[in-house]
Amino acid sequence: MAVLNIMITNASLKDIQGALSATMEEGSWVSTSFLAAEIVIIPLSGWMCQVFSLRRYIVGTTIVFLILSVMTAFAWDIYSMIVIRALSGFAGGALIPVSFSIILTTLPASKQPIGLGIWSLTATQAPSLGPTLGGWLTESYGWEYIFYLQLIPGLVMVSGLWYGLPREKMNLSLLKEGDWFGILLMAIGLAASTIVLEEGNRKDWFGSDLIVRGTIVGVVALSLFILVELRGRNPFINLRLLGRRNFAIANLVNVIFGMGLFGSIYLLPLYFAQIQGYNSFQIGTVIMWTGIPQLFLVPVVIKLMQFVDPRKLVAFGVTVFGASYFMNVFLTHDSAYDQFMWANIVRSMGQPFILVCLSVVATTGLDKEHAGSASGLFNGMRNLGGAIGIATLATFVTRRQHFHSNHVMQKLSSYDPETLDKVEQLQQHFLDFNGDLDLARTQALSSLRHIARQETLVLAYSDAFFLLGCAFAITLPIVFFLTPTKPSLGNSNGD
Repeated sequence: MAVLNIMITNASLKDIQGALSATMEEGSWVSTSFLAAEIVIIPLSGWMCQVFSLRRYIVGTTIVFLILSVMTAFAWDIYSMIVIRALSGFAGGALIPVSFSIILTTLPASKQPIGLGIWSLTATQAPSLGPTLGGWLTESYGWEYIFYLQLIPGLVMVSGLWYGLPREKMNLSLLKEGDWFGILLMAIGLAASTIVLEEGNRKDWFGSDLIVRGTIVGVVALSLFILVELRGRNPFINLRLLGRRNFAIANLVNVIFGMGLFGSIYLLPLYFAQIQGYNSFQIGTVIMWTGIPQLFLVPVVIKLMQFVDPRKLVAFGVTVFGASYFMNVFLTHDSAYDQFMWANIVRSMGQPFILVCLSVVATTGLDKEHAGSASGLFNGMRNLGGAIGIATLATFVTRRQHFHSNHVMQKLSSYDPETLDKVEQLQQHFLDFNGDLDLARTQALSSLRHIARQETLVLAYSDAFFLLGCAFAITLPIVFFLTPTKPSLGNSNGD
């Protein structure tokens, strides 16, 4: 529900902007406010569960999340929408790490890999289904219904959690001893960093005072946060877990995985909207192929972990996931559904091998009291990787388009025979329709500029997919620095 809330909203952002009379820059804050709040609350959730008890905290935040989802549909202007979305991020962001830590604290060790497999399946289906579902609801009923969609599964979830989770006492005394300075530094640092990453490309990075100030605030606050948490007596999140070899390396790979997962979900809609003119539903039908095969692969991955070193399975996943990006390197203006479908299927085949096995490798051997910190760090790193990936790719595509545009424009001269032939063809085409030579000439030149721009965009997207493929190629050797682990997947008494 938390991840779906981001993806389904992005698919309908243009409709929301139009309904609320918002500019593109204002509309971008609908996603940025949610992400900034979500990234702040993820590391904090483990400590909040200790204070209010797991059952009260997760049920309470889910109810708040549902109320805010409905309120979003009734937003009266863009500013109210941004505020409600930020509050939704604080509530919805808790769902991701808490669901992860529930598996680590309530399941026996022999069943944790199975639980993590099912968890990873739900976590990766949302980016695949979000654009399709959001596009269909928006086109058929209106953008408001993408927020009503949360109600039915949300109420089912609240009932299940209230019934199934054990009743525990609150420990409000932790509020008095809380690491409030560390929490404040983390909130300021992560929020500022997320805003910088999300808005940097739109505001020309360090050409904007907002980005410069945000970068300074983010770097200073996060540096002080790390210092406080490592030296403090009662840190709310145990950063020393990153001193464990497998946990640290798994988190590094997880950051790259987040860059690839969310980066591709960012690139594909843009490509199909700009190059092929697809609407949000058509875009969704392409992206959904990254989710369907995983439904069948996750049980296979869990079974394989009984016989194969999880490091080798992660390496296989990284290889396949990276290879899928190289399949999109040689794009043309005709590349559409059929060409991307197979790359998305290959990508979906690598995804569960990375996320399921990486989750197991990262958490094997961790004590239950560290589950909250481990969950917050592991999930926060992936989301932070996603924010870094999107920001990097947005800037990279812009820069590469300018690079290719300079080369293309050098060839499009009035002395180039191929250019002259193309102009003549286009001019004759328009002349047949309007009979006006001057108008036909103007339309021919305009059409040629449009074709050139499309070609440079296609080349820029090809370069972006190549960049992602290279990132995973570089990541592959890192996987083998993990120490061998053998998760327990057998039956044990009491299971």
